[in-house]
Amino acid sequence: MTAGLETGQTQTQTIAADEDVVRVRQLVRTVAVAVKLSLVDQTKLVTAASELARNTLVYGGGGAVSVTVVDNGRRRGIQIVFADEGPGITDLDLALTDGYTTGGGLGLGLSGARRLVDEFDIETAVGRGTRVTVTKWSR
Repeated sequence: MTAGLETGQTQTQTIAADEDVVRVRQLVRTVAVAVKLSLVDQTKLVTAASELARNTLVYGGGGAVSVTVVDNGRRRGIQIVFADEGPGITDLDLALTDGYTTGGGLGLGLSGARRLVDEFDIETAVGRGTRVTVTKWSR
């Protein structure tokens, strides 16, 4: 499949090691260029994807990402789903608060990613994992 150029095509990448986070960034960048996102929007989406892939690896114990080209009838975009079967997020409101971190970082992972995309949805259950879906639309 060629970088998900066709609407509805999905590419999946396992996230099990640091190298996979790099592969996710490369995949998202390639698809963002193909969908003709602006350079600024490409950068925002790749940054969000990098943060979420890292969270999937570090906090979720690994998982998978699916990148899909979407179309809402007016414009094309990219929808990315990060899924893991890790411990889940105990306090989602707290985890989405700027500055909150459990890993000693800047605490901008989830909240920062949410600001960088057009649509952000998170489903989590303690002991069952986390699923984050983000979408960025062309302008």
